[in-house]
Amino acid sequence: MQPSVTLFGPLDTILGSTAPGGVLLVEYVLFALVLANFATRALAHRNHVSEYEDGGAESVSRYLPHEAMNVLLVVVSFFYTTLAQHGGMVMSTLVLGLVITDFFEFESRKVEARRDLDLERPKGSLVAAVVVFLYAGFQALFWVIEAPWSAVV
Repeated sequence: MQPSVTLFGPLDTILGSTAPGGVLLVEYVLFALVLANFATRALAHRNHVSEYEDGGAESVSRYLPHEAMNVLLVVVSFFYTTLAQHGGMVMSTLVLGLVITDFFEFESRKVEARRDLDLERPKGSLVAAVVVFLYAGFQALFWVIEAPWSAVV
């Protein structure tokens, strides 16, 4: 589906074009970014644990690649809203929830470090990331099950 209004010119033309299966290319980009977010999340946790072991609670800091990935995910989900209002609105809400959860999970790691506890995995943001992953997968890969789904529904 081509957008009727192009707010961002060439970006709308490229990412708003449809791939085989009728899926917007930006949906594949979002799906790939969510997968990359899982990778940076694992690296961030590993970095926090090593910083804590090396320098204590005061040395634990935000992991810049993961923060940049969160910002990129928010920007692309907002851009997706300009192309597909319903899917983009849901995706943007889920991504903002993920970013807010990430913010508070980092603060939880700082509290654990100050109390000299072992740093736990960020369980809340992992759950939020799985929800975002499921919705991004639904948007990008629905064409795989569209025929059987249409037969049932």
